[in-house]
Amino acid sequence: MVPLASVAAAMRFLAIDLGDKRTGLALGDSVTGIASPAGLVEIPIDRAGGAALLDAIAMRVEDELSANDTLVLGMPLNMDGTEGPRAKIVRAFAAKLAGRTKRSVVLVDERKTSQAADDRMARSGLTHGQKKARRDAIAAAEILRAFLEDPDAEIDRVEPGS
Repeated sequence: MVPLASVAAAMRFLAIDLGDKRTGLALGDSVTGIASPAGLVEIPIDRAGGAALLDAIAMRVEDELSANDTLVLGMPLNMDGTEGPRAKIVRAFAAKLAGRTKRSVVLVDERKTSQAADDRMARSGLTHGQKKARRDAIAAAEILRAFLEDPDAEIDRVEPGS
């Protein structure tokens, strides 16, 4: 959980689990420390050079956050902690997202979040298709939960205009 002393005022966060076909979203705040799945954006990352997905996420940001709130984006690190080709894609998307939304984008280690999402759904009684439809949003909530519970989960921060 983000210590109250480190947060000047209550902040809301929108977490993003960036995917090739589906992108999971989650919402949370610094007061409750709770991260909840908030749906999917089912736009491929490569549609219109990424602009279509960026537009859809920017619309959700405008609907859900105030000007001082923060975005949290899952960073796919290799198991040894290094960055691979997918991390470069995420960094480039983070820069575009920060510029478009005029908000900071916090990059958070997303290793094991999909497995944690699968574990949460293991005994849910949902069909395989239902689990697949929820997995990315639950993974986004796991990314946000990691950030809220451990300030060291932040890998980097991309500021608008940087």
